[in-house]
Amino acid sequence: MNMNRRAMLVRTAALAGASALGFPMIGRAANASYTYGGSAWLGHYSAYIAMKTGLFAKQGLDIKWQSFATSSDRMSAVMAGNIDLAGTGVVSSLALMAAGARQFQVIATPNNFGRAEGVLVREDVKSVADLKGKKIGVTYASSAHVLLLDVLRQAGMNPDRDVSIINLPATNLLSAYQGKQIDAAVAWTPAFDRIKAVPGTHVLLDDTAFSLYKQYGITPGPDVLLTHTKLGKENPDAVKKFLHAVFQANTMLTEQPDEAAGVLLELTGLSKEEQLAVIKQTQWYSAADQQALMVEPGKFVTGMQQLAEMLVSLKQIDRAPTVKDWVQASYL
Repeated sequence: MNMNRRAMLVRTAALAGASALGFPMIGRAANASYTYGGSAWLGHYSAYIAMKTGLFAKQGLDIKWQSFATSSDRMSAVMAGNIDLAGTGVVSSLALMAAGARQFQVIATPNNFGRAEGVLVREDVKSVADLKGKKIGVTYASSAHVLLLDVLRQAGMNPDRDVSIINLPATNLLSAYQGKQIDAAVAWTPAFDRIKAVPGTHVLLDDTAFSLYKQYGITPGPDVLLTHTKLGKENPDAVKKFLHAVFQANTMLTEQPDEAAGVLLELTGLSKEEQLAVIKQTQWYSAADQQALMVEPGKFVTGMQQLAEMLVSLKQIDRAPTVKDWVQASYL
């Protein structure tokens, strides 16, 4: 399991090195439009709403949307210079920090979620111990992967011997679970909600069972917003305007969830009821919240450092980077 995961991280780090050696940033539009890397995960709701409702346009920004199945693929695109701005689960960015990549800056955290990701099982599984001998589908190098490794360790189980962990893209988890190719799935919304709806399925645990959530209120892969370092240096005002629009979208998610849900249905494919539930169970951070979270000694940055240390102990990365060196709060 570790060999496959490390090979994936090495591939991403290699792209980072290529960019650092001076390979041209490709896909750059001459009219100063920017590309955002996203997905149907809730960490991208703010950017999607800002794009669809014209909040970016009101800031004078032309933002194009590009979807990626995994955070690792998205970060590869950031490293290659194919996208300018992105949201990601922090696990993939921590792996690149550990490799010394300097092609991106962490500029904000859009939300706090705890019940939109978890371990989904069939009726015969009542505890983590019941997973012994089971085939568990999860996306490697993701927050869901970290959650699984952590709860197995809490239960005294060895992930290499006691269970079979199958690496699957998030988009393939539902079909694999329905086809009984896997016995359990660890997923985030919208796959989480779709698998949960399969008859005979229940949520064994969610992110609130994660060790650092209990201690620090941080999930196994909290969401962060990034800018390519080149954009931040050349046009910091564009990054500031991007964040301004994102936090306006967060206000809509907080104060007008029904309207926000209507905008998101095309992205997520959830029903209106499911979409509202995801929005309402998530805390959407305001611009004012960022001061306590991101500005040294920000609580969120401290939590990310603790997570980096945990990833070393879980053999996900070789060393823990000094996370604050990648945080750029000047755009807030």
